[in-house]
Amino acid sequence: MSKIVHPYAHRLPLIRGWKSRWFRTGKDYRDTLRADVIIREYLEKKLRSAYISSVVFERNSKTLKIIIASARPGMIIGRSGEGIESLRKNILKLAKQSNITINEQLVIDVVEIRNPDADAKIVATMIAEQLEKRIVFRRVMKMTIEKIMAARGVKGAKIVLSGRLGGADMARREEIKLGGIPLQFMRGDIDFGTDTARMTYGGIGIKVWIYKGDTRDQSSAKN
Repeated sequence: MSKIVHPYAHRLPLIRGWKSRWFRTGKDYRDTLRADVIIREYLEKKLRSAYISSVVFERNSKTLKIIIASARPGMIIGRSGEGIESLRKNILKLAKQSNITINEQLVIDVVEIRNPDADAKIVATMIAEQLEKRIVFRRVMKMTIEKIMAARGVKGAKIVLSGRLGGADMARREEIKLGGIPLQFMRGDIDFGTDTARMTYGGIGIKVWIYKGDTRDQSSAKN
């Protein structure tokens, strides 16, 4: 029988890279992985309004580098880098509260996402914000998928919402799709993102798939 797999993990390391780039063994591996999970969850929650696409960790013996990809880097950096310094202090404070050891020098790097309408995680966050503002879910889905398809390089998109849509008593699942989403095509550049809209009557799960074509064609076009 077929299995449902994560579109990102399914393409590791063919066309995707790891989001935690370091090497540890034994107890150090467990503690380092726990630190990555706690810090990533904290950053995604705190910087949600900055439209975070991904948080990547790079570690060596001396430095812990956190690379934050955002559609609004100015909101994170702040005036004269004040936001970065404040975020750095908050992470060190979180590490102390959560009993996490950060022996390395902490460096935070912010990368701009130039095409946010083609980023699945950012799109999922945008949908969650609109639903929380009580905009009708069908209108949100239709407008969002048209916006995605208008973005440069996008060949297909799918949006799935699940939960008590519209405040209904019974939860259900709604889906909208345009173009192709070849999930079994290993070279297919399929971006996948999720988020949750926190409503007064419960959470609404959001899943977004965005297909950007064959990576082999993209690499040949660059060359």
